[in-house]
Amino acid sequence: MSLRLAAYAVCTEGGRVLLARHVSPRGESNWTLPGGRVEHAEDPLDAVIREVAEETGCDAVVERLLGVDSRVIPAAERTVPGGPELQNVGVFYRVRITGGRLRPEPNGETAEAVWTPVPDVAHLRRSSLVDVGLALARTLPATGHVASVPVGGLIQH
Repeated sequence: MSLRLAAYAVCTEGGRVLLARHVSPRGESNWTLPGGRVEHAEDPLDAVIREVAEETGCDAVVERLLGVDSRVIPAAERTVPGGPELQNVGVFYRVRITGGRLRPEPNGETAEAVWTPVPDVAHLRRSSLVDVGLALARTLPATGHVASVPVGGLIQH
């Protein structure tokens, strides 16, 4: 099993959430929260600010820690064929955009970043991370943990 530590931004404003459309090397597309891998020796708080800038073109500040999600993605369900199962540990932050302009990620896998009305999220092909992040932001659980989101249909790993 491999392990991935990642940091994700939950940025909501006026009933909308900032989403990024990720396109895999195989051309498959789904919506996710801005965020990604925490680099070696990088603080997750710094990582989420860096990832928002890279993926959306926007400057951001962290307002608060929302929680942590841990999930195991079976090898057969990974987007990278032939890899082992993956444990993804995601640190979720409520983030506020302070400047910049939305744009695609230069030379990256984020094709676009858009403000999406929260009710419209249910109709998008998306990462389960979107649902986890929105649940954490909505409920602010004292434990920093929400129930697992079932994967299937429009909800992907």
